[in-house]
Amino acid sequence: MLIIGIAGGTGSGKTTVVNQIIDELQHDEVDVIYQDSYYMDTSHLTFEERKQINFDHPKSIDFELLQEHLSSLKAGVPIEQPIYSFKEHNRTGETVTTLPKKVMIVEGILILAHKELRDMFDIKMFVHADSDERLIRRLKRDIQERGRDLDEVLNRYQTTLKPMHQQFIEPTKEFADIIIPYNKYNNVAINIVQSVIKERILS
Repeated sequence: MLIIGIAGGTGSGKTTVVNQIIDELQHDEVDVIYQDSYYMDTSHLTFEERKQINFDHPKSIDFELLQEHLSSLKAGVPIEQPIYSFKEHNRTGETVTTLPKKVMIVEGILILAHKELRDMFDIKMFVHADSDERLIRRLKRDIQERGRDLDEVLNRYQTTLKPMHQQFIEPTKEFADIIIPYNKYNNVAINIVQSVIKERILS
């Protein structure tokens, strides 16, 4: 199994890069695991308490479960990937069955910040984007898709997103094998990764 980790700040374009890789391959032997599915279970907290959690700190991620699931997939065992609700700030209690594939892509802002998880990746990628551009994308996404209001998003950006990015996410660039300065015309790195994946799929 080839495991590819794709990291980068919030709104950097990670998901777009993942979709580019997958859409052009159109192959059943490639699948994705999202770090966002592995936020800690916070069912013991009230909704108001959950709203105050710093979701951009490594402690908010259940890395142990994510590693366990990756190890299972590598051993040929299917997993039940948690489903997370951004509107409820919690897991839904439901899961989606994820089958072992020849290529697994792991996407998330903090996946290179955890050494044991990082060591499981065969290829490590970091998607870089200008901070203003990331903020604009985050605003649009959180308001349109996650039911947030403008003040909430801006307050979270100033108090947690920006400082956590500087402390935990930006430094992980040094671990990346490939750094992609994101824009829609930057296809060279995508083509390189697709070539490696095709080689693995066909072998």
